[in-house]
Amino acid sequence: MTKVITMYLPQYHETEENNKWWGKGFTDWHSVKTSTVLYEGHRQPRVPLNEHYYDLSNVEEIQWQASLAKEYGVYGFGIYHYWFSSQQRVLTKPAELLLKHKEIDMPFFLAWDNNSWVRTWSKYKHNTNAWSPKVDANIDEIKTDDGILAKLEYGDEADWKIHFDYLNQFFADERYIKIDNKPLFIIWNYTQKDTLKKMCAYWNELAKESGYSGMYLVSRLNPYDSMDCFDALFTYEPMFSAWQNKNIFNRIANKIIDQFNMKNDLTIFDYDQVWASILSHARKNVGKNIMYGGFVSYDDSPRRGSNGKVITGETPQKFEKYLSELLAISKEQQKEFVFITAWNEWGEGAYLEPDQEYKHDFLEALKNAINKNE
Repeated sequence: MTKVITMYLPQYHETEENNKWWGKGFTDWHSVKTSTVLYEGHRQPRVPLNEHYYDLSNVEEIQWQASLAKEYGVYGFGIYHYWFSSQQRVLTKPAELLLKHKEIDMPFFLAWDNNSWVRTWSKYKHNTNAWSPKVDANIDEIKTDDGILAKLEYGDEADWKIHFDYLNQFFADERYIKIDNKPLFIIWNYTQKDTLKKMCAYWNELAKESGYSGMYLVSRLNPYDSMDCFDALFTYEPMFSAWQNKNIFNRIANKIIDQFNMKNDLTIFDYDQVWASILSHARKNVGKNIMYGGFVSYDDSPRRGSNGKVITGETPQKFEKYLSELLAISKEQQKEFVFITAWNEWGEGAYLEPDQEYKHDFLEALKNAINKNE
């Protein structure tokens, strides 16, 4: 049976970096609460059920998330890992709390989002992520520096050892997901390939010295990737099927824009069309070592304002139907996991957690899709 992994954002708690970069007490909840309606029928702002704007420095909230996810059939969390160098890492507290509290019954693994973080205006464009463009736009000191908040630096073998030793405390946890005695670890971007190959080879040696059969390394599929040092690839959705196939949806997007007379730069996609692309791609990859992704819904305008991307037309019924088909395809092809975006990406409108509008309906849809494929 193919298992469902939901990607998990370890945000929503006060950090020194958030305070410095975007203001005292900033978390993604700020972006969610201040989102606005940009066209007729736009589902913003999204409000958690009972206005449950949780704080992930509180372990009871992580326990609540894990219990809720397990109740509705989630096998495990893929927790984003933000490591920039051996001297800098951020948003580590939720994963470290999970590690400390063995009573929380939730398998997990780490997914390294190996990007630099920059301001929206930064001219440094190599492998970067602008986390909160809407907030950046209101910062007075803009454009006076290089805009680099945290720079990704792989370093040398000594740095790789520091990183591995940090990861290894998670690998040793019995809840950490392993395939054939190899800890599962996603490396999001396959850039600086020569360095990554050397680092991965070194990590495999260290993993074997630690009693594993190596590491099970996975990277995000894009049209330019090959397997190289990875055991498998996966499709991060909706990025793979929508963003990288944008021309497919232009005609639909233009019709929607015309219909609602939008006066902004939103990029609009259609839910049914994106899922059709996901399923079509999955059916064509029999025998290839690619695991598939799906998504609940998507709208990153809370973070990006009128420059965001929105996928319209989602319903719990559609999500259940499409996810059930993807699980059936994955089961037939003997794929280990399906990765869902996401458990709690509220700033991108991609979440399974209950909200005021749909309550637990998307979670019920998830459970039904899983049950159909047992």
